[in-house]
Amino acid sequence: MLNITVWGLSLGQALLITGNILLVSVTALIGQSLAPSFSLATLPVALQFIGLMGVTLPAALLMGWFGRKKGFLIGNLIGVFGAFLAYYGVKHGMFPLFCCATFLLGMAIGIGQQYRFAATENVAKEKAPQAISMIMGAGVIAAVLGPNMAIWFEHWAPDTQYLGAFVALIALYVANTVLIALLPLKPPSEEERQGTPRPYRALLQQPDLMGAVIAGSIGYAVMVLIMTATPLAMQACGFNFGSTASVIQWHVLGMFLPSFFTGRLIMKFGTYRIIQLGCLMLLGCIFLNQFGVSYWHFFSALVLLGIGWNFTFIGATALLTKTYEPVDKARVQGLNDLVVFTSAAAASLLSGYWHSIFGWEILNLLMIPAVMLAMFTLMSSQKRAVIIANRAAL
Repeated sequence: MLNITVWGLSLGQALLITGNILLVSVTALIGQSLAPSFSLATLPVALQFIGLMGVTLPAALLMGWFGRKKGFLIGNLIGVFGAFLAYYGVKHGMFPLFCCATFLLGMAIGIGQQYRFAATENVAKEKAPQAISMIMGAGVIAAVLGPNMAIWFEHWAPDTQYLGAFVALIALYVANTVLIALLPLKPPSEEERQGTPRPYRALLQQPDLMGAVIAGSIGYAVMVLIMTATPLAMQACGFNFGSTASVIQWHVLGMFLPSFFTGRLIMKFGTYRIIQLGCLMLLGCIFLNQFGVSYWHFFSALVLLGIGWNFTFIGATALLTKTYEPVDKARVQGLNDLVVFTSAAAASLLSGYWHSIFGWEILNLLMIPAVMLAMFTLMSSQKRAVIIANRAAL
């Protein structure tokens, strides 16, 4: 049975992901309307991921010393400020200010990514996959609220489309700040603070760690690139915003609804098998996108993309938790998220540019080598892990 801390973190994650999906639904479209050129339409999305990427390692290290509560409170306050800046930038048509705002919002999102690790610290080690799944399962609430809030607040200000989305975003971050302030979170242990960490070189020699980092980063990057390009592709095909928001909503349900059983699947079949299954689903999305551009093609492919991401991301996170001792925890978690979200930032930056020069179908095909690389690395890492375990048993 999971405790109140995990349930509270799950609710906080639901609030954060609702805000994230709200951003996904409108940021590329706002960028397209404000940017000086079409190729820069997804620059705000890219800066969001750059902010996320830049904060991951410092945030993990600081939380390792000062604790989760202080770190999460700082992250939420950054989110409130970033949402205020975004509101002002959209209201006055200031593209550079909007880009600065999405950078700050990315930092807030990056700090929030540590919720899944905080949950594992409040359960027995064997329950870690279920705790991670519980945190990620909170995204189901976001899948319903996020896109719908984008629609509800689209014309909140009659003269400025999407402005109301950032009023809603401010409210979400304020609510989450109050929640975290009230939630009991474990302080760092003496072992975490006083122990002698292993050097990165020794840590990276672990096959499980390399498999987790590479699978997590490629799975996330493929998902972000295709997801970010989808609103642009659907707009180019003549779909209205409501249709695009609906596809994104079902995509997010695909991302998070499986979380309620992903942890149990990992415990039954193993992390490597579930991650490989996720990679196969990513390939299925890519191939579906080659067969047409109807609403149902976008819908089916994006749902498959979401489920594939769920299996690769939760599987990679569960695998990562097996690769460190308490003293190494913050460094390994921070390094992992740095690599994962660097890949996501690069994908979001390339998304608009590649869509403008290659088109929707070719953009998808370009993802096949990356997914194949992840699958090959996982097979190699699993074999090496078995060999090392057998040697240790002798």
